[in-house]
Formats: sequence, structure tokens, C-alpha cells
Amino acid sequence: MDQAALTPDTVTISPGSRFRTAMALAIVADALQLIVFPFFVEGAASPVDDILDFVVGAVLVRLLGWHWEFLPSVLGKLVPGVDLVPFWTLAVANVYRKSRKIAVTTVEKNNEQSAAEEQKLLNGH
Repeated sequence: MDQAALTPDTVTISPGSRFRTAMALAIVADALQLIVFPFFVEGAASPVDDILDFVVGAVLVRLLGWHWEFLPSVLGKLVPGVDLVPFWTLAVANVYRKSRKIAVTTVEKNNEQSAAEEQKLLNGH
């Protein structure tokens, strides 16, 4: 029996889906750390909290690639009191904002190049 081999290229996720998944994960992780964990987990130095941060960081890097915005998220969780900031959500939002800015800049450059090429054709060059 001939079975199709499953390769990493078989399933692709669009960038929009990756960002939605990453944002949902970041929101859930921050909500757990801000709302749920303080009621059930002992102290800020909890191994459960650290494991969650490690897993969330790894999954976000897998979904979006490495971004420097993730580093303050990890380091901020180590400082008492600062861990009350929803760093994962802010990091993903900033990565999304930067990616949109890059996409718009790329489209604008492509439009400028197309307009310049069209103008050259119209001028007979």
C-alpha cells in the first residue's frame, strides 16, 4: 500500500493564522499568570510559572520566529512585581505591529518601483 509521506511542508499556516494563534496563546498565558496562578501556586518563583513561560516562549518562537521582543517577556517574569505586566501579549502585539509596518513599506516600495517603470515606458525609455 502506497502511503503519502508527511513532510513539514505538507501543512502550511498563513501568517495571519500564526499571529492569531500566537496572540491567543499570549493572552491565555498572561491571564493564567495574572489571574489563576496567584490563587493556586505558591509565590512568584513557582516552577509552574517558569515552565509556562518556557513553553509559551518556545511555541511563540516556533509560530513567529525569534524576535527580540520575546526577551523582555522572559526577563520581566523574573523580577517580582514586574511579572504583573502582560509581557507575552505586548510582545506578540509589537511583533505584529512591526510585521505590518514592514509589509506596508514593502508594498509602498513595490508601488513606487512599478510607477517609475510605468513612467519610463510612457516616456519611451
